[in-house]
Amino acid sequence: MKIAITGKGGVGKTTFAGVLSKVLAAEGYKVLAVDADPDANLAMALGFPEEKASSITPLSEIKDIIAQRTEARPGVIGQMFKLNPKVDDIPEKYCIEHDGVKLLVMGTVKAGGSGCICPEHAFLRALMQHLLLDSQEALILDMEAGIEHMGRATADCVDAFIVVVEPGQRSIQTLKTIKKLAEDIGVKKIFAVGNKVRTREEEEFIQNACGDVPVLGFLSYDPDLIEADRCGETPFNKCILYTRQVEAIKNHLLRLIDN
Repeated sequence: MKIAITGKGGVGKTTFAGVLSKVLAAEGYKVLAVDADPDANLAMALGFPEEKASSITPLSEIKDIIAQRTEARPGVIGQMFKLNPKVDDIPEKYCIEHDGVKLLVMGTVKAGGSGCICPEHAFLRALMQHLLLDSQEALILDMEAGIEHMGRATADCVDAFIVVVEPGQRSIQTLKTIKKLAEDIGVKKIFAVGNKVRTREEEEFIQNACGDVPVLGFLSYDPDLIEADRCGETPFNKCILYTRQVEAIKNHLLRLIDN
């Protein structure tokens, strides 16, 4: 399965992506988690030890390889470069693994006075297309609120697009924006997950506000998540209620995907 997870900043999508990856790995799936959010912290949500997390090389920073594969010259503005560079060997070389989950960090393409940044975008886009088209693992993408890495050529390869929302209007507005963008590129299965829910009234608010976007389930506000973050532990090991709710959401998702 190939799942893209997104939502407004701070809504809890990375925690959800991390625990969903751990749940799938515990059930025997080969899992590749991809951190495609510029504020990259999926490694922490997956419980990677600090020394291993600090050794990760974001793919946007492998400048020499990007230049070689795209045939671009660093610092040159307005140049020609390859839009389909070779990337099939990149996941194996640059992913790191911990407790059954492989992780790739896409990184941020930074603008500035260093010339055209288009080769970096082309490289990351080609890599995302390769992962969506050719990966044989369960692929969990932790995206930013936008879907810039996606395109019409890869939209059909995503089994589900999950937007994490909380009981608030700004979060719902982000959902509506993402839904429009996803539909524009042909993503057919868009779902929501309610997070930080305290009451039945908040569940009903999310259910009603999501409109025709099916809600897969709800994640309760859980103080144990704060404690897990403070201790640098994955919620999968520390937050029993949260993990069980993610499992239920995963089961609901699988039923919908199979239909």
